[in-house]
Amino acid sequence: MILLDISMEYASITVLIVLLLLAAWLLYEFRTMKEEVRKSADSKNEAMKLKLQAYERLTVFADRASIKNLVARTPYSGCNVVELQLALLETIRTEYEYNVSQQIYVGADIWKAINNLKDQNIYIINQIAANIPSQASGIELSKLLLEYASQKNADLSVYVLDALQFEAKKIL
Repeated sequence: MILLDISMEYASITVLIVLLLLAAWLLYEFRTMKEEVRKSADSKNEAMKLKLQAYERLTVFADRASIKNLVARTPYSGCNVVELQLALLETIRTEYEYNVSQQIYVGADIWKAINNLKDQNIYIINQIAANIPSQASGIELSKLLLEYASQKNADLSVYVLDALQFEAKKIL
C-alpha cells in the first residue's frame, strides 16, 4: 500500500513535470509563431509602402507627361519648332527613364498604360511638329499642341491618372 502511494506520488509528479514541459514548449511555439506573424506583417507593410510609392511616382509622371504640362514646363521662347520638339521629347524620355524601375511594383496593365501614354505623346508631338515648317517659331508648335490637348478625349494622361488612382485605392 505504501508502495502504491509512493508510485502514485511519483506518477503525479511525473505528470506535473510533463505538463509543465508541455506548457513551456507551447509557450515557446506561440512566441515563435507570434514573431513570424509580426515579421510577415512588417514585410507586407513594407511591400505595400513600396507599391504606394510607385503609384505616387507614376502619378507624377502621368501628370508631367501630359501635353499641356509638357508645353507649360518647357521654355519655348526663342526656339524654332525642331528645337522645341526635341526638348519636349527629351523631357518625356527623361521622366520615363527616371520612373522605369517602378514597373516592378505595379501590375502589367498599369505599366502598359504608362508606356502607351509616353508613346502616344511622343507620336502626337512628332505628328504636329511635322506639319509645321521647321524654322517656324516654337510658339506655333506650343499653340497647336495646346489646341490638340484641349480637345475632348485627346489627353490620355487623364485616363492613366484615373487608373493609377483606382489601383492605389485597392491597395489601401
